[in-house]
Amino acid sequence: MYNSALTPSKLTQFALQARRRLGTISLVAATLIGIGVFAPDTMAQKALFAAAIALVVLCGALMLMNMLHLRQRRSALTLLSDFIAKDATPGMISDANGQVLFCNDAAKIGFRAQTHNSVSQALEKTVANPSGIVLRLQSRAASDGAAHEDIVTGKGHMRLNVHRVGAANYIWRFEDLNAGATQDSMPDLPMILVGPTNAVLRMNEAARTLVGRRAHSLDGLFTTLPVVAGTICELDGALGAIRVLVYEMEAGAGRRALFLLPPGQIDVAKEDWNVFHNLPVPLLKVDPDGNVQAFNLMAANLIGLALDCDVHLSDFMEGLGRSITDWLKDTLAGRATQNSEFLRLKRMDKEVFVQVTLNRITEAGEPALIAVLNDATELKSLEAQFVQSQKMQAIGQLAGGVAHDFNNLLTAISGHCDLLLLRHDQGDPDFSDLVQINQNANRAAALVGQLLAFSRKQTLRPETLDMRDTLSDLTHLLNRLVGEKVTLTLTHDPVLPPIRADKRQLEQVLMNLVVNARDAMPAGGEIRIETQGTILNEPLQRDRVTVPAGEYVTVRVSDDGVGISSDKLQKVFEPFFTTKRTGEGTGLGLSTAYGIVKQTGGYIFVDSTVGAGTSFSLYLPVLEKQEEAPVALPKDQAKPKGKHGDGVILLVEDEAPVRAFASRALRLRGYTVLEADSAETALKTLEDQSLNVDVFVTDVVMPGMDGPSWVREALKDRPEVRVVFVSGYAEDSFSETQMKIPNSVFLPKPFSLNDLTDTVHQQLH
Repeated sequence: MYNSALTPSKLTQFALQARRRLGTISLVAATLIGIGVFAPDTMAQKALFAAAIALVVLCGALMLMNMLHLRQRRSALTLLSDFIAKDATPGMISDANGQVLFCNDAAKIGFRAQTHNSVSQALEKTVANPSGIVLRLQSRAASDGAAHEDIVTGKGHMRLNVHRVGAANYIWRFEDLNAGATQDSMPDLPMILVGPTNAVLRMNEAARTLVGRRAHSLDGLFTTLPVVAGTICELDGALGAIRVLVYEMEAGAGRRALFLLPPGQIDVAKEDWNVFHNLPVPLLKVDPDGNVQAFNLMAANLIGLALDCDVHLSDFMEGLGRSITDWLKDTLAGRATQNSEFLRLKRMDKEVFVQVTLNRITEAGEPALIAVLNDATELKSLEAQFVQSQKMQAIGQLAGGVAHDFNNLLTAISGHCDLLLLRHDQGDPDFSDLVQINQNANRAAALVGQLLAFSRKQTLRPETLDMRDTLSDLTHLLNRLVGEKVTLTLTHDPVLPPIRADKRQLEQVLMNLVVNARDAMPAGGEIRIETQGTILNEPLQRDRVTVPAGEYVTVRVSDDGVGISSDKLQKVFEPFFTTKRTGEGTGLGLSTAYGIVKQTGGYIFVDSTVGAGTSFSLYLPVLEKQEEAPVALPKDQAKPKGKHGDGVILLVEDEAPVRAFASRALRLRGYTVLEADSAETALKTLEDQSLNVDVFVTDVVMPGMDGPSWVREALKDRPEVRVVFVSGYAEDSFSETQMKIPNSVFLPKPFSLNDLTDTVHQQLH
């Protein structure tokens, strides 16, 4: 029976090929023997006979190997065919070309399958476009080992399963998801199969009876679009407008199956609940107190093990904001403002949100409720993403404002500390205390810098970089950071285009990622840093982000550590969120890295598996090649270096402690300093035309008129004066304005005594 079931097959083809090869070898051996018989030389005869005998032995060995190979393949296929032969589920065995090698009785009856046909031919009367479905499933099974897909057919819902066996065979099984309900016991539910463009691909008999015609698109069926699953919609039926409850299911290849349920009051006999058990819609029957009386298979799969009879809805649902019992009573009494609510399931394995729509029914004269469930996890996820983006934006604005105030305080603290250090030498007992104050002020400034990096309001100094050189310069420091237990491995693309970024900030990103990878492997391991040139021909959609098409340099930092759980993975870039123990992390490392990468114009993604490790991927845009116009070199002009102290400075600063420090610092260097606490006071001072001013040192953000505004006004009468802008905000917050002011530079707060005096000196000379 087996041989007849597998003809023609690859076994027969393999046997024919083997016979042809053996025949060729035998012919060569016979030729050698014939030549040897007539050879005049005895040595030549012996050599030819020896070669012929060797070929005969080789021929025998090949025949034995072929027989063993054929027997093994035949035994394997016999075992597989015996395994599915008596299975009640239709099953087939095919080769890599989709040709049926064996099919069981259930497949012959259900699909009229035959061994000389293909799998696609067996499905052509059941499934639309079977060739595409078979090719798609077989391709996935070839790479993953198995695949399945749920398909809506004219007879209901069917699942196609395929498993790869060995290198060239596949087992197909066709499960009827509507099994257990016969045509007599289960009425045909109205169903409409819809394509991606809302075109109606198919309507079953019940849907055509309900509508009274064959429609071509949804706008010819429903009075209002779009059709929202889980809601009551108005349908243009055979007898006029009728209201139906729409439930939606994915049907593969971008198609949807819309099931039309009765929305209003229904009389349901108690013994008829089994009719709904196998419907492809999650349904619960609930008493007025909220206890589950019955449920169908789809509801059990959606809710999980917590679902059982006599269990209250609140035991496996939450998030209504009020008592579920009150909601049910209002629905029964007709007082509910809306019958549909979004609730969260209490599942431990994953987060699931459902849209619950209640419908009142009457059972043996007693009221009850039918709850129709719709999986709304993706919808709630989108909502959470939007709320998260709003929250992050608010935190960023707060961080920028806080950083500005802190920078003013730190400028005053570190500045006056610098003044004290000028009056104390290293032998003074107060010198070490002053150094500690100065160092901690600098640490605080670095922390504020991290806040500004997260809010993307720090000042960047971009330059053209080669990531290979950047990592090469950083390797020594990274090796010291990871310690002896961890190995650092660098892999570079041999041809890597340049990027434009702030080298210091980019190094900070890499150090943060490497330190996190080290902390994730307390017992040691390997950290891998890989660079590669990547060209995106199409935009990359990932994590709700679209990376535009173009050329990028990707940097991937991977470890083999403990990993990050899925519920924490989406929060790793939030400020002050950390998976480390208290005292071991500030929670600003990854948020800082995120801000720096985004401000550079790049993208950062994270992938992690608990127990397997974590990988961070950076996409940095490649520097666009621009034709540089020849620049005429200026003639060398001898400029006097000058000394500190030969200049008049107009200092404008609204913060009194900062103004006091800056004024004293400049006077210590010998400059003449005129002070003003506002822009208006500065302009009043400049009304004296006899006053000679060499440099304006002004804060940017002040009450009343800001720094750039009053400077533009003052330069109308004094165009030769140079300008030093200082601010606790980032330079890019007013960079466009500054670019329009000639001879101006920017000095970010907090600045030291030397920073201020050196900047003024450079402007003067």
